[in-house]
Amino acid sequence: MTSSELILNPDGSIYHCNIVPEQLADLIILVGDPDRVEKVSQYFDEIEFKTRKREIVTHTGSYKGKRMTVISTGMGTDNIDIVLSELDALANLDLQTGKPLAAHRPLQFVRLGTSGALHADIAVDSLVLSSHGLGFDGLLHFYENSEQFREKELEEAFMQFSNWDPNKAKPYVVKGSGELLEKLTSEKTSIGITATASGFYGPQGRFLRLAPNPEDIQGLLAEFSFQSYRISNFEMETSGIYGLAKMLGHQALSLNCIVANRAAGVFSQDPSVSIDNMIRYALDKLTQSI
Repeated sequence: MTSSELILNPDGSIYHCNIVPEQLADLIILVGDPDRVEKVSQYFDEIEFKTRKREIVTHTGSYKGKRMTVISTGMGTDNIDIVLSELDALANLDLQTGKPLAAHRPLQFVRLGTSGALHADIAVDSLVLSSHGLGFDGLLHFYENSEQFREKELEEAFMQFSNWDPNKAKPYVVKGSGELLEKLTSEKTSIGITATASGFYGPQGRFLRLAPNPEDIQGLLAEFSFQSYRISNFEMETSGIYGLAKMLGHQALSLNCIVANRAAGVFSQDPSVSIDNMIRYALDKLTQSI
């Protein structure tokens, strides 16, 4: 593998994430906001390593004896493509030769993100776990054999229901980790399909100076159901995380703090408190035995 494909910094760390393999834990918490990394790691028993490059901030430490890494991705599946690809390379490639290591090292990715609910009965400040990621971003179509890892029946049901515009990227659906879903589920959480948009305004149906197309995408998504599933919320990262993680042999799950309810048109009065509650909930659940 050439140096233009697997790019390393002068100190041997991988290009964007700026870390070396031994600085990466097997359990990785993904947050979008760089400032949220410290809001997670403040609860660690100890922090063994910190680094920052652009919007990617990384802290590795331990909580209740469990080693974990918390890393920021920024917004969007384009950044997810960078971060997950590089973290997998740290775990599963010889960085000097680019060749796969003899033994596969599986990782667990847990996204702690903010999101907007699509149904009036999903309360602001509540927690939603993503059973599936429904991606409108097109990321997985740039990788061979992604069809093997996608939920084709659910995809086709959504395509038929929505009469999806062929000028847009074809939606794809990937299921999250059942093991992590069981670990993070409680009476404090609800479960639904999370739709991942390719932007914050038009792709999520927000009107400013440009009219979105379709005009009422959140209404369209809210009306869809498949078996026992409905689309519960909108954000910008989950589908990319689920797709790349599954294709690379890892586990992934998103835990969403609902800071807005699009159906009711309301926003959290104090999202910082809700986000902190989500962080403490996830840390405790991830370090408990099922």
